Amino acid sequence: MNTESTSPPKGSFVSRFILKPLVFLAGIAFAFLLLGILAVQLTWTSLPDLKAMTEYRPRLPVFIYSADKVLLAEYGDERRNVLNLREIPEVMRHALLSAEDDSFYQHGGVDWMGVGRAVLANLTTGAKTQGASTITMQLARNFYLSSEKKFTRKFYELLLTYKIEKNLTKDQILELYMNQIYLGHRSYGFAAASRTYFGKPLSEITLAEAAALASVPKSPSRTNPRSNLKATIVRQHYVLNRMLQLNYITKAQYDQAMAEKLVVRNMAQDEQQEKVALHGQYVAELARQLMHTQYGNNLYGRGLRVYTTVHSDEQKAAYDAVRRGLLNYTRKRAYTGPAAQLDLPAGLENDSLKMSEFLQSMHEKHPDSGDLLSAVVLSASPNKVVVMRNPGEPIDLTGESLNYAKRSLSSKASASRIIKRGSVVYLEKLRSGAWGIINIPIVQSALVAISPEDGAIKAMIGGFDFNLGDFNRVTQAWRQPGSTFKPFIYAAGLERGITPETQISDQPFFLSARQTGSKPWTPKNAGNSYTASQTFRQGLYKSKNMVSIRVLEAVGPDFASSFVSRLGFDMDRQPPKGAYLTMALGAGSVTPLQMATAYSIFANGGYRINPYLIDYVEDINVPNGQKPIVIMKTSPAKAGDEKNRVMDPRTAYVMNDILRGIVRSGTARAASSLGRPDVAGKTGTTNRSVDAWFVGYTPKLVAATWLGFDQPTSLGDRETGGGAALPIWLDFMRKALVNVPVVPVGKMPDGLVKSGENFYFKEFPQGKAVATIGNISAAPSSETGKAYNPYKPSSPSSDPIGNLIQSFNPTGGPPIRF
Repeated sequence: MNTESTSPPKGSFVSRFILKPLVFLAGIAFAFLLLGILAVQLTWTSLPDLKAMTEYRPRLPVFIYSADKVLLAEYGDERRNVLNLREIPEVMRHALLSAEDDSFYQHGGVDWMGVGRAVLANLTTGAKTQGASTITMQLARNFYLSSEKKFTRKFYELLLTYKIEKNLTKDQILELYMNQIYLGHRSYGFAAASRTYFGKPLSEITLAEAAALASVPKSPSRTNPRSNLKATIVRQHYVLNRMLQLNYITKAQYDQAMAEKLVVRNMAQDEQQEKVALHGQYVAELARQLMHTQYGNNLYGRGLRVYTTVHSDEQKAAYDAVRRGLLNYTRKRAYTGPAAQLDLPAGLENDSLKMSEFLQSMHEKHPDSGDLLSAVVLSASPNKVVVMRNPGEPIDLTGESLNYAKRSLSSKASASRIIKRGSVVYLEKLRSGAWGIINIPIVQSALVAISPEDGAIKAMIGGFDFNLGDFNRVTQAWRQPGSTFKPFIYAAGLERGITPETQISDQPFFLSARQTGSKPWTPKNAGNSYTASQTFRQGLYKSKNMVSIRVLEAVGPDFASSFVSRLGFDMDRQPPKGAYLTMALGAGSVTPLQMATAYSIFANGGYRINPYLIDYVEDINVPNGQKPIVIMKTSPAKAGDEKNRVMDPRTAYVMNDILRGIVRSGTARAASSLGRPDVAGKTGTTNRSVDAWFVGYTPKLVAATWLGFDQPTSLGDRETGGGAALPIWLDFMRKALVNVPVVPVGKMPDGLVKSGENFYFKEFPQGKAVATIGNISAAPSSETGKAYNPYKPSSPSSDPIGNLIQSFNPTGGPPIRF
């Protein structure tokens, strides 16, 4: 019996067209699955080990700080300030999550719901309007990947994202992101961006500002508060709305933030703040140079904090004192004319756009100098000048506002000095509150203050305005010290047996060309006034040149050179032996820092200290959570350590007594207005009043001030150190010494005897010490008021100096040397 098979015939439709393709496709799928697994495994093993994250060491600039931790400057190609997550305000974290990844704490690195929404939105619009990158994905891309849009790169990013999520906590990921992300204008991380755009630390930002910062990651180069504030505000409103929807803020907070006006720091403010805070340009630049000698160009990006020895309050006091002193000097001189003359077309001020461009160009070429503001003249007449700084805001200057520049408003003024339309002038705020025309000072000044105990620099200003030239006159200007150098000659004299009451000839002095080896030398006293003699003490009180010369002659060239060199002066910059007597009048070259350092030896009792600016350096580029590492610490030479002694303590004691007397009743009497008995110092004025000095001190603080022109020029016949430099010193010291107690006179050192007003070293007791120097029996010249020379030789063989030392006992003991 034949039966029919129920199985499909070989080669049937189902077998051929359904089962086989399914098996084939399943095989292909399985192969792709195996390949995918293999690709994942191979790619996973090639993923980075995340050390860049787990041991995060970003490229940080070098930060320069004052001793009280005020940021003075930062140098580097990237601005950063790394914070722990707990240091980042909650409002900033919430704003970022609302803007970039509101489900960050819920997803595993990839927000698949977000991906779906983005795909749907992009398909609907036909363009890429939404992205789906999470914070973790952005971080992976930022640390390890490029921004190219290739499938392989996306696949790598996906796997790297999961690896990051597996190895780091959510808080660690968020902290890294908020410190690493680029936010425009060389700012990396939200802490740096807060300072860049709003000029404040991240801890002080408002809700509105946080939302604005959170809007930047979307397009940091184009949409940031400085480059495009309007676009930033649009994005800020979106962020605030998301924060409200996510219940991070209340409706009241939302309304307040929406109404708040964003105040963005402009580029000029940023550049000024970037270079320095609290007037520390010269300090910051010198610290940078010192660090560069250690690290070279590797300095930038290392992430170092450099803590200097200056205190911000004292630094500001020094800045203000120098500025006021130079402006006071400038006001006493004639107005030198506009800073520039620009072509200002008629009626341009009526076109706000073009005028804005004109003013911007003017300000770039002639920026403000501190509280002196640049402006362009719209019109000028003898009684009224109209200037403009901002478009549509003319300023009328009349009356006292024109007093200083009055001569430049006359039609008879020279072409270089006349003020007319297009002139660039500088304005200062007068006491009345009005604006007045003033010059940017041409004259310059320097002020440096150091601790005599260890040489720490407490304040340093190297000129009127660092932004007009970074030449630091404290360390780089070699100038004649004039009479401020005399105390060192007198101190050497004490160690050669001269006493404060030694009588010294004050009569005119002459050296012939034969004796000098070049030109005849006829030094003079100030005012061409002479007496028969002065005591050693009074000679320094009154800064008598004739007395100083004779003291140096008594000391001798060899001893004087040795003595001065151990105080820290460069003898190559002092007069040669053939003309060594000119050293008594300060004819060599010194820097203000050298002078402050040398006077410190008096202040601290005879110890040489070395000035230093950098206290210690921290490396902040360490793994997250670790404290900065101190990699450098200065160990300064200190007063009190006998191996640093360079002056007999008796010499220092007597010189302090004399230098305090100069403040009480000598050329530095103005310094007595401080009301402190522990103040000492010496004025100095060079020939033709080219340089004006005052160096003064207490046992706790030494400060040197100098005033002059960079190209040596007379300051004016009546200008002196007491009139030009001392007021700057006083202005500074009034603030710097506020909380410094008066130091009483210490115990007289062993081996020193006081008799009346005189002091004797034990090896030069009364009767053996030098009693007189020079011919003191001649009549004084003050009767005629004319200089005369009782030592002028009658023949070439005559001694022009005479018997300078009439009573000196060389057997009184050898001079003390250190």
